[in-house]
Amino acid sequence: MQFIDETKVHLKAGKGADGCVSFRREKFIPNGGPDGGNGGNGASIAVRAVSNLNTLIDYRYRQHFKGDNGEPGRGKNCHGASKKTLFLNVPVGTQIFTENGEVLIADLSEEGQTIIIAQGGYGGKGNANFKSSTNQAPRIRTKGTEGEELSVWLKLKLFSDIGIIGLPNAGKSTFISTVSAARPKIADYPFTTLKPKLGMVIHNFREIVFADIPGLIEGASQGHGLGHRFLKHVERCKILLHLIDISSEDPVKDYTTIRNELALYNPALAEKEEIVAFTKIDICPEEKQQEYIAEFENKIGRKAYLISTVTNQNISSILEHAYQIIHGKIEE
Repeated sequence: MQFIDETKVHLKAGKGADGCVSFRREKFIPNGGPDGGNGGNGASIAVRAVSNLNTLIDYRYRQHFKGDNGEPGRGKNCHGASKKTLFLNVPVGTQIFTENGEVLIADLSEEGQTIIIAQGGYGGKGNANFKSSTNQAPRIRTKGTEGEELSVWLKLKLFSDIGIIGLPNAGKSTFISTVSAARPKIADYPFTTLKPKLGMVIHNFREIVFADIPGLIEGASQGHGLGHRFLKHVERCKILLHLIDISSEDPVKDYTTIRNELALYNPALAEKEEIVAFTKIDICPEEKQQEYIAEFENKIGRKAYLISTVTNQNISSILEHAYQIIHGKIEE
């Protein structure tokens, strides 16, 4: 299934129906009073978060939604039927923005959260509502009001336990395909992954959800390389797994580049728990591995794992470490 994480939709709620002008007309009752019923309300349009969706693909090719109009009132005090709310189901983690994309309307972060975005029109009153002691035969009714009409942006932020970050071609897709059933496109060139991927990992009978965040680059916090579209998913991850290609010319620079972009985009991202790992160690001599890891830990002051998705070296250790951090059993 194609992954769509943002789309624009146009909504038009149903119109309220008009009230009715009618008088009671029955045999032997020559002066029957007004009996015009009220019009029904138009359907509102609401957005609801559900757990069985993980993409906004349903709104990629259908972007216009219209609520049903209410039914008009009739004689004999028959009120027109009001129409039921039209619900648009979206994944948990969807945010709703105004048409310009700048004002947040709602953040649906929990299953079942619902918000009415377009209010349906209200039905008009029939002439029976206007009867009084001084006006026994009113010929007055009110018309129904128009439903709200607007365009909004739906933007999805993925929920996951661990967000896998790093420069392009750092081995993120290979890692998630090794530890889970996810099958992202993998190739030996940058920007192979153009859309985030989720992978469910079962480690010692415990579930961990990974998000493969497409490769970030320098300037991502300013939107370079679609940086904003990728960085927003990092915000919802509980911890980060930062992968660094050990064959890089400057692993320390690779690490600081990503860390700087996280801090520039949202300072809170730089405070998230993080596990660091050097990838592709199977193509690097062991003495060089130790040299690189010592230099990194000396300059950055953080422990780093040496992992290989080819030999599965230290993969289990990282999964265990991640699980312990997520559930608060150890401190990073």
